Amino acid sequence: MTVIEHQYLQEEELIRRAIETLLRALGPVETTRFLDLARSRPLDSVQRHRVWQESLDKDAFFQQVFG
Repeated sequence: MTVIEHQYLQEEELIRRAIETLLRALGPVETTRFLDLARSRPLDSVQRHRVWQESLDKDAFFQQVFG
């Protein structure tokens, strides 16, 4: 049996290739929109978490978790 060793790209090279690929496939405007998605997502999860916390009954939650 032959073992195949895989070499990972350096992070800078990976980013460069990924952006070049996105630019070729999507163009500059859609590439920018795609890259901006990552920055906007955490705000949504933070807002969901805050809504969840507001409706949380602390005593019931602790009782469920810690018994």
